[in-house]
Amino acid sequence: MSLITPRTPPGTMELLPRQQVAFQRMLDTIRRGYERFGFVPVETPVFETVETLLTKSGGETEKQVYFVQSTGAIQQGNKPELALRFDLTVPLARYVAEHERDLAFPFRRYQIQRVYRGERAQRGRFREFYQCDIDVIGKDSLSAHYDAEIPAVIHHVFTELNFGGFTINVNNRKILLGLLDGLGVADADTRALVLREIDKLDKIGHDKVRASLIGLNVSEHAADTILSLIAMTGTNAETLAALGALDIENAIFREGVAELTTVIDGLRDFQVPDDAVRINLAIARGLDYYTGTVYETFLNDHPGIGSVCSGGRYENLASHYTKSKLPGVGISIGATRLFYQLMDAGLIKDAAPTAQVLVTQLDPALSADYFRMASELRAAGLNTEIQLDGGKIAKQMKYADRAGIPVVLLMGSDEKARGTATLKHLVKGEQVEVPLAELATRAKALLEG
Repeated sequence: MSLITPRTPPGTMELLPRQQVAFQRMLDTIRRGYERFGFVPVETPVFETVETLLTKSGGETEKQVYFVQSTGAIQQGNKPELALRFDLTVPLARYVAEHERDLAFPFRRYQIQRVYRGERAQRGRFREFYQCDIDVIGKDSLSAHYDAEIPAVIHHVFTELNFGGFTINVNNRKILLGLLDGLGVADADTRALVLREIDKLDKIGHDKVRASLIGLNVSEHAADTILSLIAMTGTNAETLAALGALDIENAIFREGVAELTTVIDGLRDFQVPDDAVRINLAIARGLDYYTGTVYETFLNDHPGIGSVCSGGRYENLASHYTKSKLPGVGISIGATRLFYQLMDAGLIKDAAPTAQVLVTQLDPALSADYFRMASELRAAGLNTEIQLDGGKIAKQMKYADRAGIPVVLLMGSDEKARGTATLKHLVKGEQVEVPLAELATRAKALLEG
């Protein structure tokens, strides 16, 4: 029988154990940050009905859906009824609509799960990846103050992640939509297409975006006015003042400016430093369901990584599933892409293993003692592995070194007779013989010292 060559499917991230530990600890930090602000966890199935997912609300993403079908259904020629989720927002809308009567509003949830998109396989682009979402869903209405809380949570999380400086870019789509309306671009579909082109500004540049806008039948004057506005620089206060001074008598535009002001003021109330937030009028977010505030977050020292966290306000997403008005605001960290990029840049190293102490077996006759000591160390809060195979001590030490376990415990018949054991820190090169009664305390001191 010929062997199948083992290979990781393209577009997926598969890690070695100590890399996986580092990734898991990143997810744990994000989870703790979300819970610190009172968000509760939710999980939804990896697949949804096709009817739920393909609601014409996801823009280009809906062209990347993976369909799920059993072999029996394929043989019968049936069309797929299920598809893998491409984000966590559409399943959330379905979840809230389905469980509306059982939830307390505003409903504050976080969700950390994998999603799937049929991306073209290339370096740094994934078909399976983790998203870490938070959303607040209101019943009938939702104050713009929640639009300020969401980036405040992200500021807390990225501060805890300690990846270096970062900037949360904030905008409001109503500003651009109102401006377009005031400039004579009245067709809603055209305005949505214009926002998608503006969102590409950092990728394709001013000239190509201008040409694209004119190609959408936007006048040269309107295109230049829009591009001039989004090129505005200065402090957040200066930008808000400049927007307020513009002679644009459009209700949508003014509403957008007022909401953006509420967000900037609210972030200050949340104790988020002014230099961590930037009004960026070029941020539009390509997905059609965003209706107001939008966010993009960038690492200051690594702009080439692109946005590491994005989201915004949506008013009508759940209208596909319920007649209730359930507005929401949320944001998502693309954890897989962020981790991969930071690891590729050398900013994330292999983490320490989960085990802190390895109990070796020097004498098979003392096996019960080794198991007892391992249990005592675990009861004291130390992650402890026991070398079950025993064998030559050199082999056991080599295993501990290769696995990255920092401390090994050794006890032979002589040490037992003295009521002691030896602790050795493989990294520091320190070795100490300690009384068995002090084993856990001394092991902790050796690890912390």
